[in-house]
Amino acid sequence: MRAYRAGRRLALAAVFEAEFGQRPADAILERHLAETEGDARAAALARSLVANVLAHRDTIDATITRTAPQYPVSGLAPMDRALLRSAIGEVLHSPTPARVAIAEWVELSRSYSGDPMRRLMNGVLGRIANTVDRSSAS
Repeated sequence: MRAYRAGRRLALAAVFEAEFGQRPADAILERHLAETEGDARAAALARSLVANVLAHRDTIDATITRTAPQYPVSGLAPMDRALLRSAIGEVLHSPTPARVAIAEWVELSRSYSGDPMRRLMNGVLGRIANTVDRSSAS
């Protein structure tokens, strides 16, 4: 379980740093991985999460706009934007069970941003998971 949390933190750090436009998130992640001796599972999860954000960023941003219209993507703090993009990427585009991903990202939101972001994350991911569950059942 610790390896997966570490993987999420690595992915978040790369997506966050990429917000400042110097390098793409995948290059940032590879630099972080080269600088540390981490668990192979953490590295694999981080690579997958970053790849999901890069491949589906427009869809992820549209999902944020649709599920939380009062919080425009461009108006979010860079950390909050990185948290939401990473979390939504995992919920929508990974084999991780939604409830597991939601619990992990809600906790990371509280740690990295605070209680208001934790509540926003919980609400956005809950709405997304309900939509995915309904469309899977149809």
